[in-house]
Amino acid sequence: MPAVAAWPSVLSITVVCLVTLGVSALGLKLSHTTSDFFVAGRGVSAPWNAAAIGGEYLSAASFLGVAGLLYLYGPDMLWFPVGFTAGFLVLLVLVAAPLRRSGAYTLPDFAEARLESRQVRRICSVFVVIIGSLYMLPQLEAGGLIFQVVVGAPKWIGEIIVAVVVLASVLAGGMRSITFVQGVQYWIKLTAMAVPAIVLFIVWQSHGQPSPASGPGHTTEWQIFLGGFGGREHPAYQTYSTLIALCLGTMGLPHILVRYYTNRDGRAARRTTVFVIALVGLFYVLTPSFAVLGRAYLPVLPPGAPPETVPILLPLTMAPGPLGTTLTAIVAAGAFVACLSTASGLAIAVGGVVAQDLLEARLRRLGRFAGVHDFRIALVVAIAIPYAVSLVVTTARVTDAVAIAFAVSSSTFCPLLVLGVWWRRLSIAGAFWGTLVGGVLSLGAALAALSGLTAHLSSWPRALIEQPAAWTVPIAFAVTIFVSLATPRKVPEHVDQTMFRLHAPEALRRT
Repeated sequence: MPAVAAWPSVLSITVVCLVTLGVSALGLKLSHTTSDFFVAGRGVSAPWNAAAIGGEYLSAASFLGVAGLLYLYGPDMLWFPVGFTAGFLVLLVLVAAPLRRSGAYTLPDFAEARLESRQVRRICSVFVVIIGSLYMLPQLEAGGLIFQVVVGAPKWIGEIIVAVVVLASVLAGGMRSITFVQGVQYWIKLTAMAVPAIVLFIVWQSHGQPSPASGPGHTTEWQIFLGGFGGREHPAYQTYSTLIALCLGTMGLPHILVRYYTNRDGRAARRTTVFVIALVGLFYVLTPSFAVLGRAYLPVLPPGAPPETVPILLPLTMAPGPLGTTLTAIVAAGAFVACLSTASGLAIAVGGVVAQDLLEARLRRLGRFAGVHDFRIALVVAIAIPYAVSLVVTTARVTDAVAIAFAVSSSTFCPLLVLGVWWRRLSIAGAFWGTLVGGVLSLGAALAALSGLTAHLSSWPRALIEQPAAWTVPIAFAVTIFVSLATPRKVPEHVDQTMFRLHAPEALRRT
């Protein structure tokens, strides 16, 4: 794959890495306590926390993957940004404020506080690590892909740069530090998406507006709605199942949930979500422009270039010369920031769980709880394991592992959170078995699809396995409810006090 605008792009990526490390150093001066490292002292304002959530939520799958899917499969893929954004609306309505009022540090903390069970906490910890690692892999993969496209360097170089910069920035000051970083990174990403999109549309206008369906390699079927995911059968089912995973999976993403513990109170958590919907929606308005223009100007991608490279390849294709080189450098910097910001949030979330749960036995022998030093050790583990896996396992597309993460999240933590917040009869056994069954079914189906085991199945079984959320989420809810009804003696002893803490406004609780 030939290098594209190598040195300007390397310079822009270097600048955003230095900005990330510089802002992290500023956050280090403000981090003094364990609470600062885990939840930023629970004092982040709603607008800034929303920008930080936007910074870590808009990953490489958003910056590059959505444009690649739209380029490849057409308007059906617009459901991805719709689902990504709508997930925050579900989060706002159902769980945002109660999560903040729970006073937990991590999702397993919430599970134990609500269910009063170490067993439920442990299974939640396992799935947090699984989901976080799955989500971390495409960030590393995308970082390597960006370097491969703009420089022609091996992918492992970009991957190790992402890992090192993320580790350095997070170790500097934990959650308080990374909150400043991700707030800045959101605006960098939005600028890196908006400026090239606007300029390229002006170029498109000056070229006489060639149709996105014109040119060799283009077909009119690309513009047809509900044409299936790449021509696969049962497009309506695949679309709705994807929407279920995206809308319900957002609330179970560990790097998103941990952000709500940094708000001052439940009201601030709700306001944060409203801001997030606006910021994320604004970003996704711009993403499809690269796919549409790519269909007009890049009918055939260069050999070895996956669809995710369209936003990077498009500027020089449409505007050869200094303008195209500059726009390519801007897009490359924004895409690399997307890798850094999401990987940072995941490192914080997974590191917190590793520190408090996987290091639990060692800490208990020492007679203490996880502190800053343990948290930093856990961060190294949280980044090193996905990086090691990325060296031997590469995803077909950066959206593949993200899709698995959403499917597992919606099938595990969505039932646990929704029923845990709103149903007092949820039992320990119901929460445990519902989480386990939903997680095993969704993860097993997704891995079977990725490994190619569905290739010889008939149309409906293949569709059900490739997009499992439409049946794994209802099964997880059903198992949780039925087992809870069958084990009424397993309802936590202090459920009434816990439900009051989750739902009563902070002022009333103080009274």
